[in-house]
Amino acid sequence: MKSFTPIASSYNPFELLRVYTFYRTLLGIVLLIMFQGQLTPNVLGMTNPTLFLYAVVGYTIFNISTVLLLWKVRFSPSQKILFSLFFIEIIAVVALMHSSGGASSALGYLLLVAAAAGGMLLRGQIAFFLAALASLIVISETVYRAITDTLPTNSNAFFSAGILGALIFISVIIFQYLTKKILTSNQEALSQAHHAENLQKMAQQIVERMRTGIMVLDKENNITMFNNAASKLLGLANNNSPQLSGSPELQEKVEHWQRTRKNPSPILHADSDSNDEVKVNFAKLDQGENTLIFLEDNRAITQQAQQLKLASLGRLTASIAHEIRNPLAAISHASQLLSEDSELPASDKRLVEIIGSHTKRVNQIIENILQLSRRRISNPQAIRLDEWLPKFISDYLAAKNPKDKPLIDCIAADPILAKFDVGQLQQVLTNLCDNGLRYSHPPANCPHLVLEAGIDANTQQPFIKVIDFGDGISKENLEHLFEPFFTTENTGSGLGLYICKELCESNQALLTYERTHEGLSCFHIHLAHPDKIM
Repeated sequence: MKSFTPIASSYNPFELLRVYTFYRTLLGIVLLIMFQGQLTPNVLGMTNPTLFLYAVVGYTIFNISTVLLLWKVRFSPSQKILFSLFFIEIIAVVALMHSSGGASSALGYLLLVAAAAGGMLLRGQIAFFLAALASLIVISETVYRAITDTLPTNSNAFFSAGILGALIFISVIIFQYLTKKILTSNQEALSQAHHAENLQKMAQQIVERMRTGIMVLDKENNITMFNNAASKLLGLANNNSPQLSGSPELQEKVEHWQRTRKNPSPILHADSDSNDEVKVNFAKLDQGENTLIFLEDNRAITQQAQQLKLASLGRLTASIAHEIRNPLAAISHASQLLSEDSELPASDKRLVEIIGSHTKRVNQIIENILQLSRRRISNPQAIRLDEWLPKFISDYLAAKNPKDKPLIDCIAADPILAKFDVGQLQQVLTNLCDNGLRYSHPPANCPHLVLEAGIDANTQQPFIKVIDFGDGISKENLEHLFEPFFTTENTGSGLGLYICKELCESNQALLTYERTHEGLSCFHIHLAHPDKIM
């Protein structure tokens, strides 16, 4: 964002002094030319030409020297230096006035310009002291002419000197007031500029630290501004001047919205090789034809919605499970009592067994639902998968029946950092391994399961693959795979994979099913980047 240029906090009269010195230099040169050319012999130096010549030459040389000094050395003059400059000018102007007929001549009014400049450049009391000195010198010049009998008879020189002294004071007062008003306005402008600059910096910091991505397009769809969140969501970290054409899917959505003013499908895949989903919304800025784009991490939104859904589900399932468990326990107890009756016919015993098995199945469904509803909020932590996976496999195998002797191979050579709730990751992998071992039909001398961990070369995101040697999921069942209560077994509850998917989404991970290059059945967990804020 463009920032304000701060105004100087202290009043520096250098520029005004330099302009005024140019004026004095030009005035001295013009007076010298007019005097030497005899353009106004009855005005300039008419009573004392020699004094006028010396005064105008000295005045001009002094001003030229001052201009050269100001040109070479830029400085902020003190009040003493300014007062000395104005005092020398007053003496020079009074000498020119004296040699040209005194206070009655027009040259005396050049003192008004000096008084006005002094009112702007000097502080209050010093400016008034300069005005008092100028008035006294003018009156003293008139008194001197009267004493030396050089004052013409019936002259109004004293009246002219008094009027000139009064005008000098008036000039100082007026320009002092104007200068104070200018300085006050300058300070107000400075304060407002600082306030606006602070607001601008604050707004810029807020936009930069927003987790919602912000992007602005001009009327030609060129990206004019984007914040850090947009850079991370769209993968623009290494591109200082990105173009909309770099994301064809986003460009298509922008053009569709500009034509119809209707939001297209809000979900955007930032990269074809990435599983990150970005929610996109558009708005029109008031100024010009600029387009404002809002980008949000859809995984984070899904995670928040998941927490709300689980809270509601927990309250509902807890009440339902309580109402179902009591009659279910009574049915189970009654079936057990019937099975203990020695006179019960064989056909009825078969019916009792059916009641018992289905009672256990219903109870297992209730347990799974309660497990889902009681699930705590995820607490993602940094995990070294290459160290954690072997330990998980060891603990998992230790809990299995030694007669089964399942084999699980682990592939995780390099250091792999990920972020996931440890307890929930263990629950997900336990469920996936149970499913894999149940359906796996390995060839001779091959492990029942393969757990592979690594980092995706394109997205730099860690992943875990659970590979089995079974027949895999059929195409007709694939679209219902993660739906609740969907199962291909009569004894299953259909909640295992659904719970796994819910746990992954609550950790901003993605669980998918795919086939490996060798055609093996594989559950693929795309974990969040370890540096991602959750």
